[in-house]
Amino acid sequence: MGRHENPLDASAGPVAELAGALRRLRHDAGNPPYQRMARRCRYSAATLSRAAAGKRLPTLGVLLAYVGACGASSDGWEARWHHASKELTAQSPGRNISPYKGLTRFDHTDHALYFGREQLAEDLWDLTRREPVAALLGPSGSGKSSLLRAGLVPRLRQRESGPARGAVVRIITPGEHPFTTHRSLLPSAGAQLPGTFLIVDQFEELFTLCNDPAERERFIAALLPARGTSSRFRVVLGVRADFSSYCLEHPGLAAVVRGASLAVTRMNPAELREAIVKPAQAHGLVVERALTARLTADVADNGFALPLLSHALLETWNRRRGRTLTLDSYERAGGLHGAIAQSAEDVYTRLDTAQADVARRVLLRMIAPGADGAPDTRRSVTRSELASLGDGRTTDKVLESLTRARLITLDTAAAGLAHEALISAWPRLGGWIEQDREKLRFHRWLTEAAGAWEAVGRERDVRISPVRLAQFGAYASLREDLTSLESDFLAAGTATHRRALRDRRAARAMGSLLVVTTAFAAALAWKQRQLLRTARSIGPALSVRPPTPPPWNGRGPWTAP
Repeated sequence: MGRHENPLDASAGPVAELAGALRRLRHDAGNPPYQRMARRCRYSAATLSRAAAGKRLPTLGVLLAYVGACGASSDGWEARWHHASKELTAQSPGRNISPYKGLTRFDHTDHALYFGREQLAEDLWDLTRREPVAALLGPSGSGKSSLLRAGLVPRLRQRESGPARGAVVRIITPGEHPFTTHRSLLPSAGAQLPGTFLIVDQFEELFTLCNDPAERERFIAALLPARGTSSRFRVVLGVRADFSSYCLEHPGLAAVVRGASLAVTRMNPAELREAIVKPAQAHGLVVERALTARLTADVADNGFALPLLSHALLETWNRRRGRTLTLDSYERAGGLHGAIAQSAEDVYTRLDTAQADVARRVLLRMIAPGADGAPDTRRSVTRSELASLGDGRTTDKVLESLTRARLITLDTAAAGLAHEALISAWPRLGGWIEQDREKLRFHRWLTEAAGAWEAVGRERDVRISPVRLAQFGAYASLREDLTSLESDFLAAGTATHRRALRDRRAARAMGSLLVVTTAFAAALAWKQRQLLRTARSIGPALSVRPPTPPPWNGRGPWTAP
């Protein structure tokens, strides 16, 4: 540690201990200036500096960004953060850490706060023990991701015995290139790890984000061989119910949906009360009975509304009175339907003009607009995409604001909406999508195509259809939203198109000249043939013998008589 460092005593608490570890990591990396670290990770220098100050627990995204900016591996740091978070909660229950997740899903580290789904989690665990490939089906808002992560994963790790004891659990989402990205983890494509459970969350991304039918088929084929075999490699698919029809079009997936699936059901009143009250009790808090009754009734009237419930509870906790969550605080937060919109509007309206513009562009990049009646879905956005949306400081400010409000999730590699519920619950976002729906569809195609072009080495003669080029011409405002890769792809495709046009014009000109030349030659030949025929027909009549001159008399030149 550097001579001028003044580390806090690790005994001062979990936050100070974690901050001290960050400072040591930076010292071991040569004490790079915070400005340089900020350029590496896109968080501001001030944010990184505060993470190592030890005054408050940084977000997980900031912590991982700090580690990455020091050139270190993130292995173990997420676990250290969760450990510090739990210790902080134990030391000051109910004060600093919310017992509710808002729009963010429950993870396996949150299982101590995950209530109301015990029976469904048991049923899912039992299904995975019987079936090599199983599917969890449920509509948006039913809590599938939380059930997989906070319900199933702890059971897999704690209860597996016999041959599967010590099972490795891996969780992936398909993304735009599912087979290419996750090949090494797939049971029939990469290295076999006995006793591995592969959880494919948000399996519907295979149909909403992956536009390559061949890659989609390879991914499915790599998942399915485990079915009907004695393989210790197990697969669990989390599928949004409105995309189950897509699965039924594939024979292998159809067999899984029909014979090895579990449907996520609505919580009954008792389960809802557990989900509302028990997390608060774990933090030493009290939920007013009137609030519990109101929340139970509101959710019962709105079907699958768990993200709305969780966010409303988070905002109620933010407005609590002492240790009590009250009905009045719930109503001030906007209630079940208004809490998300109110939170989003509060964040958006505090941004200045430049930041608000970046926020709009950031959020729209996180949308995959549905086609042919399919619902709009969220998509993960890479850091390289975000870097194109404004100057670094403005983008950082926007991302931090949206993350702090739990509207988006953010790590060192990517960002995305915390939940698709935000799309329908925030009218402003829904209006942006409807206003730019066709442009968004074109932009999603462009991002995917540019990525594929990059993957094959940016070939110079890449071809873009004239229809796509015409679409880009119609969306002039899209130019300012393009990444450098997307701009380069369009430039290369436009250059190829122009070369093809020049070649076609040259070919047409040459063809026209050839036609004229051929016609002239044909006419000349015809004319020559006509003259020859005419000469032959009148030749005998013109054969007149010339007069014989008189003999020469030898005295001088002959002269005409």
